[in-house]
Amino acid sequence: MAAATLVVAAGLVATTAPTAGAAVPAGFTDTLAIGGLTSPTAVSFAPDGRVFIAEKSGLVKVYDSLADTTATTFADLRPQTQDFWDRGLLGMAVDPQFPARPYVYVAYTHDAAPGGTHPRWGDQCPTPPGATDQGCVVTGRVSKLTMGAGGTATSEQPLVTDWCQQYPSHSIGTVVFGPDGGLYVGGGDGASFNFADYGQVGNPCADPPGAAGTNLTSPTARGGALRSQSIRRPAGEPVSLDGSIVRIDPDTGAGLPGNPFAAHADPNAKRIIAHGMRNQFRFAFRPGTDELWAGDVGWNTWEEINRIADVNDATAENFGWPCYEGGGRQGGYDGANLDLCESLYTGAGQTAPYYAYNHSAKVVATDPCPTGGSSISGIAFESTSNYPAAYDGALFFSDSSRGCIWAMQTTAGQPDPTKLVPFVTGVNVPVQITTGPGGDLFYLALGAGQLRRVGYPTGNRAPTAVATATPQSGPAPLAVQFSGTGSTDPDVGDTLSYAWDLDGDGQHDDSTSPTPTRTYTSAATVAVGLRVSDQAGASGTTTVAVTVGTPVSQDPVPVIDAPTAPLNWVVGQDVPFSGHATDAQDGTLPASALSWKLSIQHCATSGGCHEHVVQNWTGVASGSFTAPDHEYPSYLDLTLTATDSSGRTTSTTTKLDPRTVNLTFTSSPSGLQLSVGGTAQATPFTRTVIAGSNNSISAPSPQPGPLGLGWRYRDWSDGGAQTHNITAPAAATTYQARYNLCLC
Repeated sequence: MAAATLVVAAGLVATTAPTAGAAVPAGFTDTLAIGGLTSPTAVSFAPDGRVFIAEKSGLVKVYDSLADTTATTFADLRPQTQDFWDRGLLGMAVDPQFPARPYVYVAYTHDAAPGGTHPRWGDQCPTPPGATDQGCVVTGRVSKLTMGAGGTATSEQPLVTDWCQQYPSHSIGTVVFGPDGGLYVGGGDGASFNFADYGQVGNPCADPPGAAGTNLTSPTARGGALRSQSIRRPAGEPVSLDGSIVRIDPDTGAGLPGNPFAAHADPNAKRIIAHGMRNQFRFAFRPGTDELWAGDVGWNTWEEINRIADVNDATAENFGWPCYEGGGRQGGYDGANLDLCESLYTGAGQTAPYYAYNHSAKVVATDPCPTGGSSISGIAFESTSNYPAAYDGALFFSDSSRGCIWAMQTTAGQPDPTKLVPFVTGVNVPVQITTGPGGDLFYLALGAGQLRRVGYPTGNRAPTAVATATPQSGPAPLAVQFSGTGSTDPDVGDTLSYAWDLDGDGQHDDSTSPTPTRTYTSAATVAVGLRVSDQAGASGTTTVAVTVGTPVSQDPVPVIDAPTAPLNWVVGQDVPFSGHATDAQDGTLPASALSWKLSIQHCATSGGCHEHVVQNWTGVASGSFTAPDHEYPSYLDLTLTATDSSGRTTSTTTKLDPRTVNLTFTSSPSGLQLSVGGTAQATPFTRTVIAGSNNSISAPSPQPGPLGLGWRYRDWSDGGAQTHNITAPAAATTYQARYNLCLC
């Protein structure tokens, strides 16, 4: 996907089918481990059985075990965490020697500018500066939290504060311990996801060769996404942690002595063990080795799995971003003729991905996962599970946009890209996968607010109860035909018995038929229960609601008064919103009962959309937002949720489409390659973009010509530099790049 991880992210939050509907291979089970979470982003299992779960807002919750149903707030980092768009508390790890070393490590978006203090923006980005315009600049932070005698955090020790982030995605990411006891941390490039960003919009991170506030220009620019290549800057220039994986001392935050750049003068350089990544949101060690495997979220075309063969060697792998995406050159940055990329193309060294998949292609030809938007969001390895032998040592990876987890099975013990199988499909935004108790795979479904467990039960397994009622509602007297014949048992040959609670008294003592009937004579809503049991006594239960008569609806009714669907916004437009809600019991609900969510639905040209939450408002009946910049196709969803006095909620959503414009690109002579955004194409061609959007364009030079000659860039029809940004006008416009024939 173009923008994020998550979500995150996420994006980091999506409105899709509940995770409870996820599918796993035959013989496996997908069960709820912990529910009732709010945008969970990271989980870590402590050696003493405690389960720590981080939420995007900045809360860290702890459960005594997987059987504990009530969380304790371990730490509240919300004041210093910016929970905006794909930013937030995104990474967490418990010390391997916990509780002897009572430390929990977190990685979060620090709501402070470089060198500044929090709070800077809060959980928003006002206009100006605009989230996707000048950007609300923040940093990333890794901290050590110390658990006190009461079982909660008593102090925070910041270890590293860096990762300058101009734009609202590609923020901080994973924090994990290695087999060497080092702490490994990743953070994205913090650059634009809309255009080829080399620091030309304000350069707030003070990247060379200009000062903060000075727009950088090609070919010498070394900012924006090129912060991922900052270790290759000329001697004496500052090194950024953006787009890198670092290995640090978990007590001090200093780079470990064996790191590749341990002798470097810059403390950031001392920390780096790999770089050249866009958003390495999740990574993990292959058990029993010193191999670190990382998923890197791509821009328009490729998702990568990258392998660091040995974290202890003297090599700092360069995975090539932004000069490369997947196995080839990245068209937008290649076309900009940037020195840091050109030198990489001519032999400075780039490590190709171990595996990459295209956004328009299936990972497995037969999987049910959608294509188009893609965001690799999890990496984990099988090690001590009781899974079938085919999964021994398998590499699991997830995609939050596609809602799927796959297994890359092994050949001779090594993950084999030719042996890919779908593992969990239909997940509501998976943002982390990991192994836990029993060696089982666990995953966080951010959209469902759940931690789920994939097991492979042995011995007798419990059946799954499924009940239907026909009709399910109607006036009294109401004759209802029930059926439990859709119930199943995972063990071949088992037979099922049925026990019904037809009167809703909680006792399954009303019928043993698989298809009973009952007539209801009084108006009521009855929770009819079914328990199915196999011959060994294992059982499963379910309920189905039957509504008799026409009782007053218990749910509130929210109404969005403005804006209306035909809005057709442009980037930067101020959009007021307002709404109200009524409830049969409470009457007109107050503003305190209302909450709003603005999100971008980022869609692929091949179909399918995924969500990036932009902003939330609580306790207001009206407000306004500034329409953000984003690649097209995309649209905005504005959701109003009403909560009545009994806690029942109902939501309604208005889809807001943007106003678009066609930009046509030609060259003289025709047929030359031009770069627009992240892709290069032979002229003439037309791109549909959102009116007011920011787009990078480049005229690569020289290009091959006739009779051994070449074409050298002369000028653009709009008077811009060879590489420059344009703001999409309201009307269709043609841009022409003109070239001269040359001996070049």
